[in-house]
Amino acid sequence: MKYYIRLDDASDHMNIEAWSRIENLLNKYRIKPLFGIIPNNKDSILCDQYEQDPEFWDKMARWIENGWMPALHGYDHRLTSKCRGINPINPNSEFAGVPIEEQKIKIHGGIEILKQHGIEPTIFFAPGHTYDMNTLTALREESNIRIISDTMTNDVYKKYGFYFIPAQSGRPRKMRFCCSTICLHPNTMSEAAFAKLEAFLAEHHDEFGNFSEIELKDRKMSLYDKLIQNLYYLKRKRVK
Repeated sequence: MKYYIRLDDASDHMNIEAWSRIENLLNKYRIKPLFGIIPNNKDSILCDQYEQDPEFWDKMARWIENGWMPALHGYDHRLTSKCRGINPINPNSEFAGVPIEEQKIKIHGGIEILKQHGIEPTIFFAPGHTYDMNTLTALREESNIRIISDTMTNDVYKKYGFYFIPAQSGRPRKMRFCCSTICLHPNTMSEAAFAKLEAFLAEHHDEFGNFSEIELKDRKMSLYDKLIQNLYYLKRKRVK
């Protein structure tokens, strides 16, 4: 059993202080996370709240040089669709329910922007955790990405020609999955959230792995995986 960390919403408009703090904290415990880059950020919440960071792409290069793994995190981070898709965690999406041709443009455009900065991601995760079968088709036809970080299961599995790495929690907590991913949003982390994360890392740092070392398993979902997933989706549907 291993813990892994995923960081969401890295873009040229982000909370510079918070990301610097998370970088220092993970470096302290020698943890190499997955981090999602928004290539063409048009999210009004992020763009209005944070100044544009002129050093953003230099930071991306530094993180990658340090062993952090980059992911394509959508295209513009605008959740304009009211569709839950095949990972129905949230009611809004940038991808689920969007026509296939538009999704292809988003994937192709995002990949091209990252390539311009020397970044070639092998992992995708969608804003809001929501995507559909057309998203997978777009990824297949417009990129070399065959790994998705987003599913509620016990372990990595393969389906539709993609490896799915589970992402089970939005906060540091004890979990007993074979592969446990903690998803964090540094932009909005409070002082209490940072304190909780540091306490968890101090106690469990020897149980963490680096994202690039996750074993991609050619296995189908087990009955246990399906049970975990269905119960979680049901809970999320009731909450929303």
